[in-house]
Amino acid sequence: MADRTVEVGYIVKAHGLKGDVIVALTTNRHERVSPGATLICSGQDLKIVSSSPHQGRWIVHFEGVDDREAAEHLRGETLLAAPILDDSEVWIHEISGLPVYDQQGKLLGAVVALELNPASDLLVLDSGLLVPLIFLKDGDLDYHKTGVLHVEIPEGLLESGS
Repeated sequence: MADRTVEVGYIVKAHGLKGDVIVALTTNRHERVSPGATLICSGQDLKIVSSSPHQGRWIVHFEGVDDREAAEHLRGETLLAAPILDDSEVWIHEISGLPVYDQQGKLLGAVVALELNPASDLLVLDSGLLVPLIFLKDGDLDYHKTGVLHVEIPEGLLESGS
């Protein structure tokens, strides 16, 4: 679907007097804020003129946002973009709803969300299970063709104590 978008960040606040804003990314893809990139904000395309990293966030200047008042109007707005096509990455918008099977072929549930976690992001399944993304079977990045995910989970990890 060509018009599908994903959230890539949000505007924290205005920065300075010339229309710059502070952007917090919700993606690890820094090219999202590269000069020349376009982000969607409240249904409007915003082209990035310049950007630079700043204290774990980004200072971004959008074309046509040239004073503090215009920048203040963007405070708190979500930034969207078209998905990046990269077969070496797992994208939540592609795996939502897919069934997850363990190495014995047991259905664990379907993916409903991804929960960020410092050790490993977690697949949130409709069964209530949380499965670390690092257990996604090597070479199983073909999910867009097969329509399923396979995980290799260490024995006993998902068993509950009685």
